[in-house]
Amino acid sequence: MNSATATFEAERQNLTSLCYRMLGDRADAEDAVQDTWLRWMQADHGNVANPAAWLRRAATNIAIDALRSARQRRETYVGPWLPEPLLQSDIGPEHDFELAQECELALLWAMERLGEEERAAFILREAFDAGYDEISATLLKSVPACRQLVSRAHKRLQEGGPRFDATAQEVQDLIARFFAAVSAEDFESARRLFAPNAVAISDGGRKARAARRILVGPDDIVHVLAAVWRRAAQEDNWTLEPCVSNGKPGMVRRVNGGIDFIMTLAPAPSGDVGWLYVMRNPDKLP
Repeated sequence: MNSATATFEAERQNLTSLCYRMLGDRADAEDAVQDTWLRWMQADHGNVANPAAWLRRAATNIAIDALRSARQRRETYVGPWLPEPLLQSDIGPEHDFELAQECELALLWAMERLGEEERAAFILREAFDAGYDEISATLLKSVPACRQLVSRAHKRLQEGGPRFDATAQEVQDLIARFFAAVSAEDFESARRLFAPNAVAISDGGRKARAARRILVGPDDIVHVLAAVWRRAAQEDNWTLEPCVSNGKPGMVRRVNGGIDFIMTLAPAPSGDVGWLYVMRNPDKLP
């Protein structure tokens, strides 16, 4: 392995984590990292003073372009689009996505409301502790402008969204209470677990049945949930199992051994369920 290759491989996990945070999609993140590798191999390495910063800068700009293209494709996506989950059992030590799974799904979803450069500045600053001089060189904007991007991103992420600082135990407790109520078909108790402005989002793409719109509020969520649960309860050969997805507890439903959905949630500031995530698109399941 030559020195240029060794330098890149030393940064691969960080680059994969960066691109996954930018794109919320495993395959797109891998493509962006591969494009970064190609660009790196064409660079004049003798003139690169800080290879790690150079690679982050290249990967960020590749991911910005990829995100713009992805958002155009998502305009024709069937139903709501959700970021792809990373299961702990699917991501072992030394795996490229091991660092990426530290980014929880609620934050990935919330970052969809940010512009591409806002998202990049926020991720570089908060996830990689990049200095504003590096962010400025990456985005070709002044340092004050980059500070403003990060500040604006913080404000937009805090506006009416779920909490991103919930502990694994808080999430686990809410999941346990939620599934205890649903399993008993006590849907009134399930309804009381949701915050007034809670949202539930299911992603089936074109390949699995899922709600074609975001469900808003406890009544809307539980009305649909009850119908889905009663229909599913009549099926055979399925199990519910705990899992860890993007660093937080969740549940996996298996049908005949294969994964049918992954579900997790995030609390609202009140401590009630603020955000419910259900991934059913088989293209995004392990």
